[in-house]
Amino acid sequence: MKKKYKFLAFDLGASSGRAMLAIFDGEKIVLEEKHRFSNDPVMVNGSLNWDILRLFFEIKQGILKCVNSGDKDLDGIGIDTWGVDYGLLDKHDKLLENPYHYRDTRTDGMYDKAFEKVPKEEIFNSTGIAFNWFNTLYQLLAAKLADDTALKEAKTLLFIPDLLNFFLTGEKRTEYTIASTSQMYDSRTHTWAKDILNKLGIPEDIYPDMIYPGETVGTLKPEICEELGIDPIPVLAVASHDTGSAVASVPVVGDKDFIYISSGTWSLMGVELDKPNISEDALKYNFTNEGGVNKTIRFLKNIMGLWLIQESRRQWDREGELLSFNELEAQANEAEPFASLIDPDYPAFQTPGNMPKRIREYCQKTGQKVPETKGAVVRCIAESLAMRYRATIEGMEAVNGRKYNTVHIVGGGIKDQMICRFTANATKRVVEAGPVEATSIGNVLVQAMATGAVADLEEGRKIVKNSFDIKRYEPQDSDAWDAAYEKWLNIIKKA
Repeated sequence: MKKKYKFLAFDLGASSGRAMLAIFDGEKIVLEEKHRFSNDPVMVNGSLNWDILRLFFEIKQGILKCVNSGDKDLDGIGIDTWGVDYGLLDKHDKLLENPYHYRDTRTDGMYDKAFEKVPKEEIFNSTGIAFNWFNTLYQLLAAKLADDTALKEAKTLLFIPDLLNFFLTGEKRTEYTIASTSQMYDSRTHTWAKDILNKLGIPEDIYPDMIYPGETVGTLKPEICEELGIDPIPVLAVASHDTGSAVASVPVVGDKDFIYISSGTWSLMGVELDKPNISEDALKYNFTNEGGVNKTIRFLKNIMGLWLIQESRRQWDREGELLSFNELEAQANEAEPFASLIDPDYPAFQTPGNMPKRIREYCQKTGQKVPETKGAVVRCIAESLAMRYRATIEGMEAVNGRKYNTVHIVGGGIKDQMICRFTANATKRVVEAGPVEATSIGNVLVQAMATGAVADLEEGRKIVKNSFDIKRYEPQDSDAWDAAYEKWLNIIKKA
């Protein structure tokens, strides 16, 4: 009889987290949600911060629920989170301050400050990472220029999943995929970009030893075991950047020329490469080279994803008109096609606020019909995201010199069938959607590889295909979408 493995995957996103128990019998993975919790940033004294101790409490609750349900015989625990954010420890390994949220405004103006000392091209050539205002590089530069006390006293920087692993094990390690998001790491040489850090006056000696997906971070500390009533369990390094875990779960077999979208608050759209692409064209398109499992490169673009719908829904909730996502999708399906289109990555859409109002202002500014109803707003967002996906595919093909025929969409965003359908139509490519719990599944696959339960990533992806339903969408109405795409290209130039 084959051994049944049990892995506990913690997946923390920008708005919520969950503990997912995976049972693997050698052929299929079965997931069970053990614990779900909100992840609510806190605005205090003008700064937006993560409540990191609350998140650690919730992680312990997830382990405790496994203990209480008779699932304490875990073979591993793995944690993945969003990228770029970090915590600072002092010489006694005490947390100096609550980690900043990547949407905090302290990085405003940091591009210009950085480029005064280091040319943009030099940063990209060294790190291969696209320019986003929230990158760790600009967060640390902001702290440096503000003469931040915590940064001056820091002896260790740990990215969020590394910090949570430290709380569990007492071991300080920097995991490769999360480090690669910082715009401070060179994935070609697998070293920190110390020349850039030096030129910007950012400390270069506060980063612990590197660890890669599939290695062991440590085991649960004795006091954690005693508190939770569990034996020492190995805490395993997964692709701790959530997109890295999601990409690991893409159920593709025998096809290297595929494109993926990890669909959630963000849409992370890209391809897998064996080495970074730091060409002039990659810089022009603002593509990024992030680390993946087996030291692969996730060559991708960050696109403002379901955040636009989520933030619109929050505004309608504040106005006392809360509707479910299914209800909003139903209204959008009834709205007029291609009446209004936006650039999803327009700067005004990047921060919290009245998103429907901002979308209407964009449409008015660009001389379009202004979407007045909820359905019209949501349809505008969905169609515009599909247009951005098409533009990204065309850019990927031009930069890499390859043709990508299938789009694999994974993650919670596939529940929005309208966006999946629109993506197939706009890109004129088959879309295969699934699995929903992509990040947790990728987390589990790497744990399984670490323990020898799965031989390699290729075998793991076959197991995903065998374990979860994948829905196929065929492109339709190509002529109408081609015409709308040309209209969209002209609109985004006006803004």
